Amino acid sequence: MIVTDSEILTNTNFESLMRGVSIKRRSRNDIVVDILRVAMNGANKTHIVYEGNLNFQLAQKYLEMLKDKGLVRHEKGLFITTDKGKVFHEKAKGLKL
Repeated sequence: MIVTDSEILTNTNFESLMRGVSIKRRSRNDIVVDILRVAMNGANKTHIVYEGNLNFQLAQKYLEMLKDKGLVRHEKGLFITTDKGKVFHEKAKGLKL
């Protein structure tokens, strides 16, 4: 494939294309709700990473925090949302606007 100079997207062209488009970051609450949803019936870390749209490092950080708070448990390679986590999930879902 041959690309001509007129087809190359410059920074200026990119900025004008993206004008008016905002990139929204997810809140901590949104990330936790996503992880708890994915782990509801048990999920391995890879599944949580892909379904939760996270990277492994961030997933590890959140999973450790959720385990420490008793919202998920880890058994036989799967992360499973606990009863406490299910209650939290329902309440946190209601906080989304």
